[in-house]
Amino acid sequence: MTVSLRKTRIVVVNTHPIQYFAPLYAYLSATPDIEITALYLSDFSLRGAVDRGFGRRVAWDVDLLAGYRHVFVGRRWREIEPFGLRATFVPEVFAAVRRGGFDAVWVNGHVVAANFLAMAAARLAGLPILMRCETHLGLASPPPKRFVRRPLLSAYFSLCDAFLAIGSANRDFYLAMGAPAEKIALVPYAIDNDRFLRDARLSPQARVAARSRYGFREGRPVVLYVSKLQRRKHPDDLLRAAGMLAAEGLDFDLAIAGSGEMEGDLRKMAGALGLANVVFPGFVNQSEMPTLLGAADIFALPAEAEPWGLVVNEAMCAGLPIVVSRELGCAPDLLREGENGFGFPAGDFGALADALRPLIVDAGLRAAMSRASLEIISDWDFAHCLAGLRETLALLPRREARR
Repeated sequence: MTVSLRKTRIVVVNTHPIQYFAPLYAYLSATPDIEITALYLSDFSLRGAVDRGFGRRVAWDVDLLAGYRHVFVGRRWREIEPFGLRATFVPEVFAAVRRGGFDAVWVNGHVVAANFLAMAAARLAGLPILMRCETHLGLASPPPKRFVRRPLLSAYFSLCDAFLAIGSANRDFYLAMGAPAEKIALVPYAIDNDRFLRDARLSPQARVAARSRYGFREGRPVVLYVSKLQRRKHPDDLLRAAGMLAAEGLDFDLAIAGSGEMEGDLRKMAGALGLANVVFPGFVNQSEMPTLLGAADIFALPAEAEPWGLVVNEAMCAGLPIVVSRELGCAPDLLREGENGFGFPAGDFGALADALRPLIVDAGLRAAMSRASLEIISDWDFAHCLAGLRETLALLPRREARR
């Protein structure tokens, strides 16, 4: 006799389809025991809208709706950009959660009004609340906000039944806010490793063609930055470090990919420093990202105030050594100093130059650190997300939604 296993139905509240989250929802929904339903407040990442960080219109060019249940809620989901409390206050979320027949509610973060509605509905329906945010203690807050933030977040988190930590720094944050250790499980901040591992593995001919297309010189190692061109990410420090290394006679290329408020200043700065080895590939969409990473040799991200840095996951899937600021939320988990890359203090471009130097001059070191990046990232994937979620669900009392 075959026994049918009923799936645990989890509703996840999101502002919009996110290129990193959608593949995870599809992966989880493909298992025999979990079904994800994503409630979206807006489709702006699909239809295209101005992204303030990129400073341009962005529409992601990969399928963000396949493989899992999803519902766009509210009357204006085709119009709004879901930022701020007012735009994310969508009353229909309450009914969607309350009457959806779910077994658990998963909310992302603590600055979205719809999360409060979902949590209120969960409480009335007798459903457990799973919290997943990306905050860590290294993210500075101004003093007035700092004094009220902890008691408010502690009260907010007291409503949650479990916490899905994206990494070590995030786990420490939950603990500092009063979350019991036994209620925290690791559901790592992961990307679609399979896609990036596959698509970033370029044949020799394809790699030569990609490097030519991006303007990389053949035979020179390429240091790659990919992110929004914002001041807190310090892409200008890469130019300063490149100037120091070029003055020493090191022969390499620097690629600064992305767009944003600093793009014009960075181009002027490269000219003022006399750097002929810098290229600006511009904004790179998701479908092209593995090719760009596969054409590079070293990945660098000198950002501060960065909750995680999922582009680091992408770079490691492409087998790149990483040079990252230690302030990144991902650094405690993905950077193994001297094994797959080097860390440095954000804002110290001299230390950044010191971290880049050995990788630029030593092809053998690059190859060894490439292998290490691939090995480390293989344990930071959707399979581990599934394991952490199952661990969480096993500890929760099974409560049927009240209809």
